[in-house]
Amino acid sequence: MYPSVTSVIPREDYLLDITFNNGENGTLDMKPYLDFGVFNRIKDYSSFKKVSVAFDTIEWEAGVDLDPEFVYDKCGNSK
Repeated sequence: MYPSVTSVIPREDYLLDITFNNGENGTLDMKPYLDFGVFNRIKDYSSFKKVSVAFDTIEWEAGVDLDPEFVYDKCGNSK
């Protein structure tokens, strides 16, 4: 079972600061994904900033969400 996301803060350059319920935190770089599928919806930075925690992962108002395992695996986690 992967840790749940407890907070997400959007930063410049399509980076997300993410905190997990196990006390770890990390940064997720979304730039590599913005040209694929539904991620085009958050390519506009004003849409990207509208990110929030939903259940155990993150989602955007534009109807995009990420698998919690993906979020945890792609973050450079540290305690």
